[in-house]
Amino acid sequence: MTATAPERATGTGEDGRVSIFLAVAMIGVLAIVGLTFDGAGQLRTLQRAENLAAEAARAGGQAIDRATAIEGGPKRIDQPQARVAVANYLASAGTAGHDVSFPEVAGQTLIQVRVTITYHRSMLGLFGFTERVTVTGEATARAITAGP
Repeated sequence: MTATAPERATGTGEDGRVSIFLAVAMIGVLAIVGLTFDGAGQLRTLQRAENLAAEAARAGGQAIDRATAIEGGPKRIDQPQARVAVANYLASAGTAGHDVSFPEVAGQTLIQVRVTITYHRSMLGLFGFTERVTVTGEATARAITAGP
């Protein structure tokens, strides 16, 4: 008795079609995973930019003109000191891109901080999307004057 190799079933002309379907379906699944992963990462980066802007505005808002405040005058933001406080806070947080302005509202000077952070996409870059997305967070603070 000799052993023979098992005979191959004759094909129906559809050999390999399942593999092509799985390859195409896998690309779709990877695209959905990429959208989810990079979308969540971009939202986290936006939230971080907004949090940094809020904290930097608070730090800048604490830089008041002490001489005027000590004499009993109004509490006003010392703009040069506020710029330094914002820059120091953001530098300690590892962020460099920011803009500071001092709008005047109802006779009171506010401090407005805009922080820009770049998010590097990791998955969607494989599908031809831009690899970097810039997000911006913005916050405003004011010096609070104590009431009577």
